[in-house]
Amino acid sequence: MLKEFKEFAMRGNVVDMAVGIIIGAAFGQIVTSLVNDVLMPPIGLLLGDVDFSNLFLVLKGGAVAGPYASLADAQAAGAVTVNYGLFVNTVISFVIVALAVFLLIRGINRLQRPEEAPPAEPTTKECPHCLSTIPLQATRCPHCTSELEAT
Repeated sequence: MLKEFKEFAMRGNVVDMAVGIIIGAAFGQIVTSLVNDVLMPPIGLLLGDVDFSNLFLVLKGGAVAGPYASLADAQAAGAVTVNYGLFVNTVISFVIVALAVFLLIRGINRLQRPEEAPPAEPTTKECPHCLSTIPLQATRCPHCTSELEAT
């Protein structure tokens, strides 16, 4: 049984999938940093100096009464909150990851498409007298016996 498991685990697809999951997790961290550290601060600044990670709604106050200056203060006080700012950050992260995966798959698909073959050179032509199809090198039409110009 151990030998069978080893053969299964070492198959190409399983190893490829494991590598993909590891790279995907690292990519997720990069996207999270991109959203939280690069994209959201300018967006928050444009919207009136808003920090999305601190947007929350208090459902029930904690041991220390609110208002709370930040989400961390509310959580430290034990308040029950709806963290819609973190949700916005997560949605933006998802959209960026989905766009990146789409662009990656699109690029891979373009690389895998076979190149279109150039159109084949014609091997026949039409007789100008009887409009029959004849070989390109023919000097006389086999149908109407007219003499043709060599091409």
